Amino acid sequence: MPAVSFFLQSLRLTGRPIGVLIRRRSLLLLPVAGSALSVSGAAGAQEYATRDVGAWVVAPSSDRNGCFLTRSYGGARQTTLLFGLDTDGSNRLTLLNPNWSIREKEQLRLTYRFSNASFPKRAAIGIAANGKKGFVTSFGDTFPRTMATSTFLHVRRGDVPVEELTLDGSGAAVAELRKCVDVYRAVPAKVTKGTKDGGRIPLDPFASAQRRDSKR
Repeated sequence: MPAVSFFLQSLRLTGRPIGVLIRRRSLLLLPVAGSALSVSGAAGAQEYATRDVGAWVVAPSSDRNGCFLTRSYGGARQTTLLFGLDTDGSNRLTLLNPNWSIREKEQLRLTYRFSNASFPKRAAIGIAANGKKGFVTSFGDTFPRTMATSTFLHVRRGDVPVEELTLDGSGAAVAELRKCVDVYRAVPAKVTKGTKDGGRIPLDPFASAQRRDSKR
């Protein structure tokens, strides 16, 4: 499967109208050479190497706060599906297509029907990436299981069919995705170095004395 490189504005969406882009980082899917988990001896930081799982590709996000599944479908429509899972459990599903005319940041409601679940009138937002246009939607914490155990995904905009995709192999792909996320969930947080003033200068000099003391 050819290497996939998509620069996506990653969003967390809620059931409320989408007026604010909540996600702070852009995620870049860049397949990395090699097929095994590697450990950097100098920094002691683990890295997950991109790998194929059947028709799916599992890769870490550029900010290393999670990982992505990617699958490109052939045929006339040439749709690409991406499923991102973060270390905090948040997730998002993206569909991209070179034929679609959806506008970037356009807000709409779509119905997602899987073989084992249905999400009617789910909030979605338009995006553009790598010459393709599409939409992204977030789901609850239990959604990865839905993704893993479904055999198909049908998306509709009201009465209009948007896309119908097979999800064969998604179980093994999601299992591998979780392994990738676990790598970055296990990385300890960076220790902030002490300042040269030895803590004499408060983090918020404009807070009340009681609040300043509590932050030391």
